[in-house]
Amino acid sequence: MGVSDRNESLQAWLIAVLGSERFALEPASSDASFRRYWRVIQDGSTWIAMDAPPEVEDCGRYVDLARRFRAIGINTPEIHAEDRAQGFLLISDLGDRVYLGELEDANADRLYGDALGALATIQARGPLDGLPVYDAPFLRRELGLFSEWLLEGHLGLRLDAGESGMLERVHECLIDSALEQPRVCVHRDYHSRNLMLTEAGNPGVLDFQDAVVGPLTYDLVSLLRDCYIAWPLERVRDWALGYLQLALQSGILREEDPERFLRWFDLMGLQRHLKACGIFARLNIRDGKAQYLDDIPRTLGYVLEVADRYPELVEFATFLRRRVLPELSAG
Repeated sequence: MGVSDRNESLQAWLIAVLGSERFALEPASSDASFRRYWRVIQDGSTWIAMDAPPEVEDCGRYVDLARRFRAIGINTPEIHAEDRAQGFLLISDLGDRVYLGELEDANADRLYGDALGALATIQARGPLDGLPVYDAPFLRRELGLFSEWLLEGHLGLRLDAGESGMLERVHECLIDSALEQPRVCVHRDYHSRNLMLTEAGNPGVLDFQDAVVGPLTYDLVSLLRDCYIAWPLERVRDWALGYLQLALQSGILREEDPERFLRWFDLMGLQRHLKACGIFARLNIRDGKAQYLDDIPRTLGYVLEVADRYPELVEFATFLRRRVLPELSAG
């Protein structure tokens, strides 16, 4: 079904749900998926209509997780109407104040404090039953995106046997670190583009439908070493150690070991950022969304910052500076 056909079907469905043709539709947001969002305006009230083509998106999973997260007090959209067969949802409108556009030096402690509090609730009480597990094959598949889409697909690099072996050792190091961590409910995309500044229950939480059971620090590093906004190293470290205390108070962690926690945090970030670089390249190559290429230098900067601090990753840092960064700059 083409876009125009889906637009007509969505309009017809909304007429049936709202019991009237008297409403307006405005584009609400776009993201890296195949989903589209519309703001529905009727008599001074607003909702969000989600169009999630069922052949590529599972809106049923979104509905189920939205309700499970709301049940523990997380401010996810309320589901007002659903048609899983067509892939249409009508959900509450959390507004348009995305964290990314609102964060500044003066309010960062407060906004991140709210986000970290919500994260602690997700990790202490979030759903686990029926969620996929972030196991070694899952982590390895994600790490493969870096080579497939950024190194080979975008930059045209071909690795020799030594480089391939080095990359495999890096993968094993990152996977081992991830699997050492306590397993919790992981949102999996917990960052400034998926958090909304709301008057009550801040933050509003979006894009949670890919939640898994996985490592404790995954969402934490997604938030604090965000691919879309960067903060000074010491400030990030202070926020991360503050969350360590929150995790201990909430029973998410049982024993305090700041050095081990920060190593988990660093290496988990490396796994996520390598994956993200691959996804950004894929969004350009496969989906024609070239704007995501602008986020690769910042994301690789995080990778280098971490790799430089760990002896077992120094060879990888050298490879990035010698082989990857010059090609990226040339492109």
